[in-house]
Amino acid sequence: MQKNLLILDFGSQYTQLIARRVRELNIYCEIHPFHKIPENLNEFKAVILSGSPFSVRAEDAPKPDLSKIKGKLPLLAVCYGAQYIAHNFGGEVAPSNTREFGRAKLNIIKAEEALFKNVNEGSQVWMSHSDSIKSLPNQAVRLASTEDVLNAAYRIDGEETYGLQFHPEVYHTKDGAQILKNFLVHIAGVPQSWTPARFVDLTVAELKEKIGNQKVVLGLSGGVDSSVAAVLLHQAIGKNLYCIFVNNGLLRKNEFSSVLEQYKGMGLNVKGVDASSRFLDALAGISDPETKRKKIGNTFIEVFDDEAHQIKDVSFLAQGTIYPDVIESVSVNGPSVTIKSHHNVGGLPDFMKLKVVEPLRMLFKDEVRRVGAELGISNKLLGRHPFPGPGLGIRILGDITAEKVRILQDVDAIFIDGLRKWNMYDKVWQAGAMLLPVSSVGVMGDERTYEKVVALRAVESTDGMTADWVDLPYAFLQETSNKIINQVKGVNRVVYDISSKPPATIEWE
Repeated sequence: MQKNLLILDFGSQYTQLIARRVRELNIYCEIHPFHKIPENLNEFKAVILSGSPFSVRAEDAPKPDLSKIKGKLPLLAVCYGAQYIAHNFGGEVAPSNTREFGRAKLNIIKAEEALFKNVNEGSQVWMSHSDSIKSLPNQAVRLASTEDVLNAAYRIDGEETYGLQFHPEVYHTKDGAQILKNFLVHIAGVPQSWTPARFVDLTVAELKEKIGNQKVVLGLSGGVDSSVAAVLLHQAIGKNLYCIFVNNGLLRKNEFSSVLEQYKGMGLNVKGVDASSRFLDALAGISDPETKRKKIGNTFIEVFDDEAHQIKDVSFLAQGTIYPDVIESVSVNGPSVTIKSHHNVGGLPDFMKLKVVEPLRMLFKDEVRRVGAELGISNKLLGRHPFPGPGLGIRILGDITAEKVRILQDVDAIFIDGLRKWNMYDKVWQAGAMLLPVSSVGVMGDERTYEKVVALRAVESTDGMTADWVDLPYAFLQETSNKIINQVKGVNRVVYDISSKPPATIEWE
């Protein structure tokens, strides 16, 4: 893969957004933790330093070695990155009198600078920091200010090194994409050659070379990621791909049969395996969400191992892992610090004796969809909402039983069918229902009830790294709530989740 841009991550919640904006410019990039700088820096044409929750003045602040980067490669330092260069190369960083957070207007001092080509004077930018650059690093020239921030942007003479105190990657910075394009294309000369067609050509060629005539078993979920991975692999190795779709007992209502039907006509070799009782037995009595994820992941591996042994000479297990899975499972503070574990990240146990192939590992969700369209996959399949690998297992809070699965399947079906009926399904990035581990008092007819509470969740997003709750119409929520309470035995209360990511995650577990 052509490695055009390196992004060094200092732990900022916005780091993934930098990568997203760069990919939107048709430029390939990779995120690496600040303490694991790749040795092969000659493969990269430019470097971006991310923001960070740390202060550069703190003892435990990230301290990367930039000796092989600064002054040698085009470098754009954002927020913490800009402060780090100032702090370590002759400038001064000190606490701000007040925390500088939110919108600001840019005063461009050096309008002729390539970094601000086609950027309007007074353009809105987004600040998020508690320290300020009081004096610039050696040989630095101030390029822009705001009302409250004197050194909002700078350049170092004799180098292609730039610092921005604001965040060009967030939507609130109106000309952020233009600033990134100016740095990457006009200053660093990075080619805009990262397209779906290019990815397909490169990936199919790489898969052919890596796999050769060996056999691959792939776990299909019915979702976008595994389906696109399957078609890519099918193009590369044809009949040597064996697809398995497992019913883990935690799928949506009637999903096992409908997904198998969906794959007919796609030319894929797909086998359906009903292992629902095996999963439910493994999960019996378990309430801890991380333990549930691991149990589900381990049982998947066991099922795949059983099925793989029925296929002679299988060498690889393919997975639909995508970039957000990888990013969320690896922290800049070490692999032990994670938001949550992902069942399809991290390889396989020794007993399985299969090598892993992950053709989508470096793609964001919207990129997967564009690649799928390039491969000719139907819009109906590509438009499916993301669904977690552990399925309803992490939407049932607390322990899991067959009865709880039945309740949530019925609730979820009413919710999703309602979104389709109201023509809102395609306007929502992801939706689902959660079964809460509480019961509430209700009245049905003349009888007092004490039954389950369900929470509905619908979010809008581009890649799942950040998400906002969707303001669904009150009439829709009223209709959906009435249907659930009237039609689903065991539920007497419905609530709607209006939290965004961050600080919440999309799933509740």
